[in-house]
Parts: sequence; C-alpha cells; structure tokens
Amino acid sequence: MKGTFIYLLLFSLIVIAVSEMIGFQSIAIGPLSINLLPLLFAILITMVFAFSIFRKGILKKVYSKSNVSFSGTYLIIIMLPLMARYGADVAPQIREILSIGWIFIVQEFGNLGTVLLGLPAALLLGLRREAIGATLGIGREGELAYISEKYTLNSDEGRGVLSLYIIGTLFGAIFFSILPPVLLHFGFSVESLAISAGVGSGSMMTAASSSLVASHPDKESLILAYASASQLLTSFIGTFTMVFLAAPLQRFMYRTLTRKEAK
Repeated sequence: MKGTFIYLLLFSLIVIAVSEMIGFQSIAIGPLSINLLPLLFAILITMVFAFSIFRKGILKKVYSKSNVSFSGTYLIIIMLPLMARYGADVAPQIREILSIGWIFIVQEFGNLGTVLLGLPAALLLGLRREAIGATLGIGREGELAYISEKYTLNSDEGRGVLSLYIIGTLFGAIFFSILPPVLLHFGFSVESLAISAGVGSGSMMTAASSSLVASHPDKESLILAYASASQLLTSFIGTFTMVFLAAPLQRFMYRTLTRKEAK
C-alpha cells in the first residue's frame, strides 16, 4: 500500500496545483454570474481520470482499491482545517452574530427538509438503502461521518452519501452561485441570504457568499461572518439535529414507506 499511497499523494498535489492555476472563474450570464471554484475543477479532473480509458499505468496505482478505501476513511480529517478557517471569519463579527443568534438556531430545522422531501422522492426513483445515505442531509461532512461510522462507506448507505457528496460538490456550488443573485433580485436581504449560505457545505457556502460579495462588496466582512457562523452552527448543532431528529424520522419514514410498497 505504501508505494501506491505515494502515487496518490503526488497525483493529489498535481491536481491541486492545476486547479489553483485555473483559479476562481466567473461566467456572466445576463445579470447573473456563475462562480466556479478551484475545488470544482479538482473534482472534475479526478473524476475524468478515474474513467477506465485513463486508468492505466501509474493512474491505475493512484486509483487502487487500497487508496480509494483510505481516502474514503480519512476524508473527514482533511476537513478540519476548513473548520478552523470558519472560526477565523466569525471572530471579528462575534458581537453582531450573538445579537441575532436565535435566527441561526431556527434555520437548523431546515435540515429536516432533506428527509421530508428527499426520502419519498428517492424511493420513487427506485433507490432503497442508498436513499438512507442520500437523504439524511445534503451529504456533507457530518452525514458522511455518521453514515461511515454506522454503516461504513462500502455499504449501500455509504454509496448513497458518497454519491450525494460528489454531486453536491459538482452541482451544488454552481447552484449556490446562481441562486443568491436571483433572490436578491426578488427583494431578499443580503444578510438573510448570507445566513442561509451555511448549509453544511464548504463549497456551497463559499460559492453563495462569493456571489453575495460580488453584488455587495461594501458588506464583504459581514457577509463572510454571517455565512461562516451559519456554517459552524450547521456543522455543530446540525449534527445533533441529524442524530436526534433527522435519523429517527428517516428510519420511521423508510419503514412506513417501504412497508406500503411491499403490500
């Protein structure tokens, strides 16, 4: 495994370097702008080279079974520096954030929407155990950790949450780049949109807050602070919401809905 891990490390560094060279790209479509982050390019590059047509020679060693298993197991550890960055953005605006703290807490109930709306839709599409991983949340670090600990990432539930994680990274950031300018056009305040940006995904939060900053550069520090605080609370309080509310609700709905189908 040691030899193939070195190939994985070198390949990862090359992908990071290429993605950073491409950098932050913004595509204007009429009055809207789509922000493409380096993270998006990194995901696309690694997905393209994972196709069997490219997976030969050194790349075959990069995408070895042991490397894939290692990456899935320790993915959550890589996210820890990102959490530290959120704290650095929150600290300068802590007083203003505390003054409206209850709003941040109320938004956590929105985490139940993935179960209430997503689970029935997933079952209608033909998913079964995969739906448990795919609809517990938006498939970010918290759900990834919970599903991997409870079911492992090699299970049907694990494949569900991993699939959602990749799809969310690819399309979630694009969607969150487009949505804030649209909602601003319909009269939503920039502060409310900044708070709603923290849904538990670093890439989605960054995409949304970047779009808001582009529209209101004079409020950059406030937007980043609100978005980061919301992201931190979603990662922290959202974990308890997931474990004590979303997971039991999901199990009840899954048993009820699958029992009806069996009849």
